[in-house]
Amino acid sequence: MNFGADPYCGTAPLPVDLWSRWNFDPWLIATLLAFAYIGFTRGQTDTRSRLALFIALLLMVTAFISPLCALASALFSARVAHHLLLIAGTAPLLALVFPGDQKKHPDAVPAVSLTALTLAHAIVLWAWHSPAPYRMALSNDSTYWLMQVTLLLSAFLLWRRVLSPSTSAGTALLSLLATMMQMGLLGALLLFAPRPVFTPHFGATRPFGLTELQDQQLAGLLMWVPAMLPYLAVALMICAALLRKLEAPAAR
Repeated sequence: MNFGADPYCGTAPLPVDLWSRWNFDPWLIATLLAFAYIGFTRGQTDTRSRLALFIALLLMVTAFISPLCALASALFSARVAHHLLLIAGTAPLLALVFPGDQKKHPDAVPAVSLTALTLAHAIVLWAWHSPAPYRMALSNDSTYWLMQVTLLLSAFLLWRRVLSPSTSAGTALLSLLATMMQMGLLGALLLFAPRPVFTPHFGATRPFGLTELQDQQLAGLLMWVPAMLPYLAVALMICAALLRKLEAPAAR
């Protein structure tokens, strides 16, 4: 394997070349356009959902078309930022656009529990951010896209259940707390690791002024702190809604 390269985004750029590294893969652009069409024709039609779809598409363009894709070949921290755009940004927005049958039938019993979805997402997240599976993901296009799709899909299913009106506030809060805790633990392990372990980036971080260990530490910091903010924001909104519901009878 060539260090500082992945099968899709290509070789690691130099800082001077970064802003020329836009990805105009016609298959990717066609896929995003098809997804946009499905979202606008089959997703929710209210203004909030349409805005959520538009922002989600912008985040996917940032992740896969902008120079962030190429930067992720050089820096593991950029790869983590890329993944966070998918699981903590794109996924909850898509959950608003495609809420599933639980939106129409809130009393229906879910086929898969929120606990199982929370655990499945944690396993997917930890697996792809472990050294050996990560190296495997950068070995060919199929494994690369398997990593991206499983991260986004597991996060989408989790967020859709958390945001579903059929999910109790307590259950949703526990899921969000568990997700924040496991992401924080993964971030801490990356931040305080004594040596770098993500070999595909060895030799590619130096032009950006970072050692391999500093790059890994930055990735851990991103996973530990900024990644938690969307989950914390939703948890606070759920708590606020619960308080309003509890105060309503007292007001009467």
